[in-house]
Amino acid sequence: MKLVRNLFAIIGLLSLLAVGYGYLRFGSALASFDPEFPRVYSEFAQRLLESGDPGVAMMWSVPVEDGLTTEDVIESMKSLAVSHNFLFVGESPFYKQIQAITGEEYRYVNFLSFCDARVGHMMLEYRNEYSGFMPCRIALVEDAAGNLRLYSMNLDLMIHGGKELPPDLKESAIRVRETIRAIMEGGAVGEF
Repeated sequence: MKLVRNLFAIIGLLSLLAVGYGYLRFGSALASFDPEFPRVYSEFAQRLLESGDPGVAMMWSVPVEDGLTTEDVIESMKSLAVSHNFLFVGESPFYKQIQAITGEEYRYVNFLSFCDARVGHMMLEYRNEYSGFMPCRIALVEDAAGNLRLYSMNLDLMIHGGKELPPDLKESAIRVRETIRAIMEGGAVGEF
């Protein structure tokens, strides 16, 4: 019994040393991270474990209300973008490209791009790598059963996933995040 107790004491001591080492090794680096980063990565990890797919885990997905056409959704999103002072900067009807290549009909897949040029400028002045997030894209996708869904990249990873952004950029990025979500949710129900 005494041997087991001593063994547990040694394991406990080693565990405390490991935690202490981890804190010293990573604590100072993590101190500059955004306060929301544990929540963001926890949610990402949960979605990853549920789906087994990192692409699914890093995307937002909103189902489109039955009865709405692709034109209804697009016009709704364009209108909502204008009401939020966002620019609609283009679309890429991917399904047409597939049809041109294969000569066969393909389900509807269209990439719509939206932008707030002022925030884009701020992001580029902060880091050139942020250009990969621009412009904000929302995909309107028809699944095999004919149901429509909207997809966009979860911007929380960019905003909260590492070192804290400068306050003005963070505030603007959060506004962009909220606007993209509003455009998706409003477009999915045909809101104007």
